[in-house]
Amino acid sequence: MLKLTDEQIRLLEEIADLHHTPEGAYNIRANGQAAGRVSTENIEITPKEDVSGINIRIKPGTKNEDVYIPVVISESGMSEVVYNDFYVGDGSDVTIIAGCGIDNCGAHDSEHDGIHRFFVGKGASVRYVEKHYGSGTGTGKRILNPVTEVYMEEDSSMEMEMVQIKGVDDTERGTVATLAAGAKLIVRERLMTHDNQRAISTYDVKLNGDGSSADVVSRSVARDTSYQKFDAKLAGNAACSGHTECDSIIMDQGTILAVPGLEANSVDAALVHEAAIGKIAGDQLMKLMTLGLTEQEAEEEIINGFLK
Repeated sequence: MLKLTDEQIRLLEEIADLHHTPEGAYNIRANGQAAGRVSTENIEITPKEDVSGINIRIKPGTKNEDVYIPVVISESGMSEVVYNDFYVGDGSDVTIIAGCGIDNCGAHDSEHDGIHRFFVGKGASVRYVEKHYGSGTGTGKRILNPVTEVYMEEDSSMEMEMVQIKGVDDTERGTVATLAAGAKLIVRERLMTHDNQRAISTYDVKLNGDGSSADVVSRSVARDTSYQKFDAKLAGNAACSGHTECDSIIMDQGTILAVPGLEANSVDAALVHEAAIGKIAGDQLMKLMTLGLTEQEAEEEIINGFLK
């Protein structure tokens, strides 16, 4: 592995909880270059030949193995687009830890756009964790625009944990998924914006097979003058079930827009959307303040519990 700076190591700790070289398969990218790459007997990671990015091939039947593919950027003015494809073999059960951290201490914008495609085999199970984080004292923005495409075969399952809590100035997250019979998709998004940050999340899920299901839930907090948009569309094209939910706390002069989209193309499609946007309840603040917390400390405690 290439020697990482202290700042890059700190970013890896923030986005992937890495305090040392991970065990198993990994690909670590730092400032546009491969900082380290290791394959295992069951998981092969190879660079793409036509564009920047990697192919990750997981053998059928692989069980209880992890793959780390974090990205860190510590240069102001850097911009990159990376294409990563995951081929998850039938009957496998793996965890994939991704995420990007940007530390920008300069005057120019830094941006990472990651395009991830998942081809999940029959009966396979994937847990995917993606955390975005920004820091730095510069005036340049920290920009992240992830695109996730998921193609799920029969009786497969995928659980996605999408987290963006601090420091990202501008993000547009686009997720599309296509589910075959018996496939199950779970998405848990946690998001906080502050200052004049902007965050847009769009989901387009097609439930094409009988017995397929999707559960897409976003919890978010908009502070200061930040803007958020949650746009979730489910298309029920078979005997399926789908649920989307936006649960948000609005503070200061923040703005939150929740856009539901349910399309039933089968009489046996059962689709539900829920949305709740509101401020922190006064009785919650009072209860914590009677325990000795200041109003600001009480707000932070409520927000931390809400986004946990």
